[in-house]
Amino acid sequence: MYHSKISGLGFYVPENVVTNDDLSKIMDTNDAWIQERTGIQERRHIVKGSGETTTTMGIAAAKIAIERSGIAKDDIDFIVFATISPDYYFPGPGVALQKELGLPTIGALDIRNQCSGFVYALSIADQYIKTGMYKNILIVGAELQSIGLDMTDRGRGVSVIFGDGAGAAVISRSEEEGVGVLSTHLHSEGEHAKELAVLAPGMGGRWVTDILAENDPEDVSYFPHMNGQFVFKNAVQRFSEVIHEGLEANNLQVSDIDMLIPHQANLRISQFIQKKFGLSDEQVFNNIQKFGNTTAASIPIALTEAWELGKIKKGDLVVLAAFGSGFTWASAIIRW
Repeated sequence: MYHSKISGLGFYVPENVVTNDDLSKIMDTNDAWIQERTGIQERRHIVKGSGETTTTMGIAAAKIAIERSGIAKDDIDFIVFATISPDYYFPGPGVALQKELGLPTIGALDIRNQCSGFVYALSIADQYIKTGMYKNILIVGAELQSIGLDMTDRGRGVSVIFGDGAGAAVISRSEEEGVGVLSTHLHSEGEHAKELAVLAPGMGGRWVTDILAENDPEDVSYFPHMNGQFVFKNAVQRFSEVIHEGLEANNLQVSDIDMLIPHQANLRISQFIQKKFGLSDEQVFNNIQKFGNTTAASIPIALTEAWELGKIKKGDLVVLAAFGSGFTWASAIIRW
């Protein structure tokens, strides 16, 4: 059987930095309140009218990942694009990525698994490579969330959390035993879907045209809703379970972890998991402080930055873990 490894990484975030103090000028919030609840100090938002989109950010990250992989772009033979904020309702951004990168007419798969999207994409790529179907797969997690947030007092509890950005990885075939993606583990629990969701358009037949016709200024169905305490409680439980599941599947112990890259949902969640597992600051990488929650982009952005900073070295055991809307949660165990 073949094995898959990460051969190239890249990320891109908009230049526009939005601090907590910036947000305090447009809604009733402040730096201390945001940091206490989320750990976030700033995030990146696109500038409206700049032309930046989910796809353009994904392209920027993908170009870096491909260059670092050392392969020619025409050697990419499949695309998996994870996002909840595509440029169009359909088609998904995978085909736009294929076009703009000038790739051959390869397959492009778009997935919507929210904060778990990148780990789901990695799992799909891993399976395709293990079966011998493909040799080099480009996976991307990208989000443009800033234009879809309720940037008023009403939405401050959610809107201060999210940022824009993209991360990408090239997953390549390897015949080296015990190196690369050792296993991935995916879960979902739709029972709690509405606890973290954008309900419109949809909602059993109610569509954009209905929202426009009603023109109800009190309608918040098209803004993100989050039951914060309930999500936190479930997140810490599922993070713990899926990390243990991955370790046990590979006969590994918590002490074997060299680097844990959790989805950057909330610094308090990451700190809770770190404390529960007894990991040091050097064993857990967080960058939510400066990028916020970039949903499907958060893990590849953090993974790339940790690697760029030299915090991940050859032979290290790297654990990726995510939890988000759906609910979905996932982990990947990687020997670098």
